[in-house]
Amino acid sequence: MKGQTYFILAIIFIIIISIFSVANVNSVEVDYIFFQAATPLIFIILFSVLLGSLITILIGSIKYFKVKKLNKELKNKIDQSDSMKEDKPKT
Repeated sequence: MKGQTYFILAIIFIIIISIFSVANVNSVEVDYIFFQAATPLIFIILFSVLLGSLITILIGSIKYFKVKKLNKELKNKIDQSDSMKEDKPKT
């Protein structure tokens, strides 16, 4: 159910961005670091959304792999603890 909610929200977000982008097709003057150029606003909007998405995915992936590594380490500690309890002689 959680995956479906994210999928629906992503579709709604894409529709909103698409409508907003298509409504803004005028050219604007953009001041890049070394030069200036006239660029359609739709490209700037779509590039900004794409760049923001990629940064979010990158940061999320880093966090995911850190948590996955920590989870694996904790499982190993639990396994070691369980094996130590089994090796202990009963009195």
